[in-house]
Amino acid sequence: MPMKPGSTKNLLLRLDPELAGRLQTVADVEGRPVSDIVREAIATLVEQRRSDERFLRLLEDNLAHHRQALDLLRDDQQ
Repeated sequence: MPMKPGSTKNLLLRLDPELAGRLQTVADVEGRPVSDIVREAIATLVEQRRSDERFLRLLEDNLAHHRQALDLLRDDQQ
């Protein structure tokens, strides 16, 4: 998905030094910025989750929990 100018979100990412070094090595070998490697890894993870049955069940459970909480809040207002 192409990014529009000004449409990005900055994130602060903390990594242990060993992982940061490995990440830098991957970026150096591929001749790419670390930020590109991180974006690719995150996009891959998110895409994998979209078809992960366990994740989708957790999402459904989470939605059900929030629906219950919303119903409780609405009941208190009546």
